[in-house]
Amino acid sequence: MSKKQLSWAASGDVNAFFGLMLDNVAGLILMVSLLAGVFEFSSSFTLNYMVPGTAIGVLVGDLIFFFVALRLARKLGRGNVTAMPLGLDTPSTFGMVLFVLGPAFVKMKADLGGEGSLTDAQLVLAQKYAWHIGICCIFISGIFKAICAFGSNWIRKALPRAGLLGSLAAIALVLISFLPLIEILNSPVVGLTALAVVLTTLVARVKLPFKIPGALGALLIAGLLFYLMQASDAWLNTHLLSHVHAMDFDPKSALLPTGWLEVFRFEWIQQMPSALNYLPIVVPFALATVVGGIDCTESAAAAGDEFDTGQVIGVEAFATLVASLCGGVIQTTPYIGHPAYKAMGGRSAYTLATAMFIGGAGILGYFGYLYLIIPKPTVFPILVFIGIEITAQSFHATPKRHYPAVAIACIPALATLAAMYAGKILSDPSMFAAGISEAKLSDHLQGELVTVRMLANGFIITSLLWASGLAMLIDRRWKASTLIFGLCGILTLFGVMHSPLPDGSMFWPWQIGDTVLQRLTWEYAAGYLVVAVLIYFLGHWSSKDQRVAGDDEDPHLMESSSAANS
Repeated sequence: MSKKQLSWAASGDVNAFFGLMLDNVAGLILMVSLLAGVFEFSSSFTLNYMVPGTAIGVLVGDLIFFFVALRLARKLGRGNVTAMPLGLDTPSTFGMVLFVLGPAFVKMKADLGGEGSLTDAQLVLAQKYAWHIGICCIFISGIFKAICAFGSNWIRKALPRAGLLGSLAAIALVLISFLPLIEILNSPVVGLTALAVVLTTLVARVKLPFKIPGALGALLIAGLLFYLMQASDAWLNTHLLSHVHAMDFDPKSALLPTGWLEVFRFEWIQQMPSALNYLPIVVPFALATVVGGIDCTESAAAAGDEFDTGQVIGVEAFATLVASLCGGVIQTTPYIGHPAYKAMGGRSAYTLATAMFIGGAGILGYFGYLYLIIPKPTVFPILVFIGIEITAQSFHATPKRHYPAVAIACIPALATLAAMYAGKILSDPSMFAAGISEAKLSDHLQGELVTVRMLANGFIITSLLWASGLAMLIDRRWKASTLIFGLCGILTLFGVMHSPLPDGSMFWPWQIGDTVLQRLTWEYAAGYLVVAVLIYFLGHWSSKDQRVAGDDEDPHLMESSSAANS
């Protein structure tokens, strides 16, 4: 076969590059903007300390997948092998920012200054503490995924797909889609325009002129509109853009960043014990990427490119570990869009180009200019699309009879959303100045907030186990469902799920100082024990000839029909 036939680059790599590159740029923008907007984290610190290592993870992962695709092409003697795409895991970006980095930063600020103002040096110390916690968590994720690489197929078989994908759908629908949508609607003219382009091209599959990728088209069209409106505001005083963020940094200061090199002092290892409190958040996200990696491998095989499952998981584990050792705080994962990139005509060059561009953006520091120049409402619609696609895929890849299990997985995530906004309102300085705090609320409202917080804490584990238990119940797997809900009770006793503590940390059940919270913990655990016993006896007394509804059958109708015939 000729060298031309084994070419690793094609014209389709251009479209594929923009699609994969913009996905990763959107992830980095999301991380920086969430830390700054939600937790008042310094963007300058994030760009100098967190972004470089995070980008290095993408650099390493995509570079390895580039060479893996070249080797597969030579082995098969084919010139149309498409490399596996890799990038920042979007669910983990939300999870790490909202439930690890942000809370760690807030905790250290409280320890340093309580309710008073902090000095610049104290703020830097709090940010470094959060950074070190993030490094530890991503390091743990990499180790976990490396172990899973040896038993990736077993993990997939052990838990129902409804549980694995249901928890992912909960994150996707409630967090990945909702939070960026708020940012989009803060600039509705620009944001809705970009969202319309993304949905029209990527969901409705309508092609743009000149085969421009949907993500790039949204950036160009909505970006042009944004800058026209900005010019009109500046020259004509029209006030067309009502919501424009002020930048708290000079992008020149982010060029050739050196702050991330402090990671090689290995001071972050000292925070490993504190990072263990975040395992209920970190491990499920890592598990989700393992399952996603398996699904990506199968998806690529269906498209004609047969990669080794263990190797794919091993690459994402290695890239995540490298990211952590370089100061990164977001894990990497294979992207589910391999067939789409293959349909674009992409080969291997698009992953090489993405690796170089994203790696250079972090190491050389020109991402600061991208963050400054690219309007967030023009790239956040791609996150809304990702959330919609993950949710749709979760239902599509799940047996119809398990749809209720996928749906129930979303409820704990809704509690997370409610708890997050309640916390933002009650922690606002104006509320503090007015003397309003959670302790000043009525007893009933305080009780409701505690309930919401307990449902929200460890919500990924809760979603995973609730959906798995219900799916097993639907399939009449009585013993397995009993074990799942019994496990819920055990995990509740240690705060792995339903932690009553404000920071969601784990604990020994006898060490909770607050007697009310201790009582609630035991009550929740007892409730799960009652559920487990109930399911066990229902299974024992259930009719042995009762069959499970097929994918196209309604179990409720089936039971009604059975009752009518009895």
